[in-house]
Amino acid sequence: MSTAEPACYSTPEESGLRVEPLSFDRIPHQTRLFLDYLRDPTALREFYPGAVRFHHELPARAPEVLAAHRTDRNLLCDALLDLNTSWGAGEETLKNIQLLRDEDSVAVVSGQQAGLFSGPLYTIYKALSAVKLAGCLTQRKTKAVPVFWIATEDHDFPEVAKAEFIGRDCRLASVEVSSALHQEAQPVGRVVIDDSINGVLDKLFELLPSSEFTPDLEVLLRDAWRPGRGYGEAFARMMTSLLGGHGLVLLDPLDARLKALAAPLYASAALRAHEIATAIEARSRRLVEAGYHAQVTASENSFPLFLHDGDGARHAVTRTPDGKYSTKRDEQAYTVEELSEMALAQPERFSPNVTLRAVVQDYLLPTIAYYGGAAEVAYFAQTGEVYRLLERPITPILPRSSLTMIESHTGRVLERYGLSLVDLFAGQENVLKRVVEEHLGADTAKSFVSTEETVNTQLDALREKLRSVDPTLADALETGRRKINHQLEGLRTRFHRAQMARDEAAQRQLQRAFEQLCPNKNLQERHINVTSLLARHGRYVIDWIYNAINIGSDEHQIVYL
Repeated sequence: MSTAEPACYSTPEESGLRVEPLSFDRIPHQTRLFLDYLRDPTALREFYPGAVRFHHELPARAPEVLAAHRTDRNLLCDALLDLNTSWGAGEETLKNIQLLRDEDSVAVVSGQQAGLFSGPLYTIYKALSAVKLAGCLTQRKTKAVPVFWIATEDHDFPEVAKAEFIGRDCRLASVEVSSALHQEAQPVGRVVIDDSINGVLDKLFELLPSSEFTPDLEVLLRDAWRPGRGYGEAFARMMTSLLGGHGLVLLDPLDARLKALAAPLYASAALRAHEIATAIEARSRRLVEAGYHAQVTASENSFPLFLHDGDGARHAVTRTPDGKYSTKRDEQAYTVEELSEMALAQPERFSPNVTLRAVVQDYLLPTIAYYGGAAEVAYFAQTGEVYRLLERPITPILPRSSLTMIESHTGRVLERYGLSLVDLFAGQENVLKRVVEEHLGADTAKSFVSTEETVNTQLDALREKLRSVDPTLADALETGRRKINHQLEGLRTRFHRAQMARDEAAQRQLQRAFEQLCPNKNLQERHINVTSLLARHGRYVIDWIYNAINIGSDEHQIVYL
């Protein structure tokens, strides 16, 4: 193994962790596009021209990325320095910002919305994936910095207002901030936290288990999520506190200095709005023709930027019949030239839509790769056209690390009943049936099998005798057979429920396993918040997650704590 390898591959043994890979083919609800991309992204070059098969191929992209990066690095890094310092950044992050000033350094980027208490676990996984890849590239002599793009411009507040976690009773619980904090169409990053956050925190700690780690967790959360703070700032402070030791640099695109740096790209996108819209529409049709889905609903009348009003609320801009553009709330219509000039002069009045956001990100940063989930992989299949039209190098997207954390008490339940994570995907009713038949009521279950076999054997013999007398009698017997088997199956189902009701402990254990590992029939990482793990294991869990992440794998990782 070369000296570069330790940063490139998972080292779970350093934390005494057991990690098992699981192919996404065995996980429900995966799209064909995502599965094909995992198998070989280079086979989809029609939709992903910048795709790479392996992360160690990325350094070959560095010259193209560096040649195309025209944003003033010093102005960019001055803004990043001010932002990250205000969020409490430590020495490692400040070193990385300084490194990003070098003309030969690149950025490994990921990002997510500013979720309550950091949002779902995959937010942490995304950030640490970027950290790990940046370390790998740097050891391979390509200077790289991990950057996390906080999607503060998004306005879907209900999506970030709730935090789900496993409570002290080992059941799924949640807390939520008031929707009254958010004004219609307001970017999430502009939401200001009020005193009601204290009640949310009180409820959180009332529901979480109390442990030796509780005091530290309470200091962390109450310091970050403080009345008077912006939602984006609170998120950034929490992420900095948790991950700052790994040198993660956070970026808030609402910052006026970053808006000013992005203005030339805003202006170019405005001028080519119709061309961009029609290209994305054509790409969407091609994806569907190839048997895939289009993640973004395309329209030739769309505009790649939102326009913000005097109150900061953002509004979609659409093309009018005469070729101009306007919002639903604005009677005035603008030519693309007027919007382009406005974007240059007042970039704070604009924000990119989903088709332009990644291009803006990779215009500001010398991005060598982006880590994203399945939906983002799908977005990139369409937005590659925007990169092309705006003459930007097309960034390869790497599938983010995907993990399920199995704590010891849940692991023991699975082991006791011979279950795996894959078994849980079959649903609670099927798993309960299996546990009853294989463990809790095995003898009775065998009697059901024996009875069914005996009944059907006897019915088979009777059918042959009846057929020799009158064939219609044999047909009537088959109708009776179906009724008998239906009655036996109904009785068997009642037996499963009765047996499970008798063993309340087993039912409770299995219910908790489902809520911890497959909440709401989804992967754990899509719902559970990191406070679940911090309350039980302290900040050590961040290092365990870092060690468990394998950037050389395209499989889901099951981590046993």
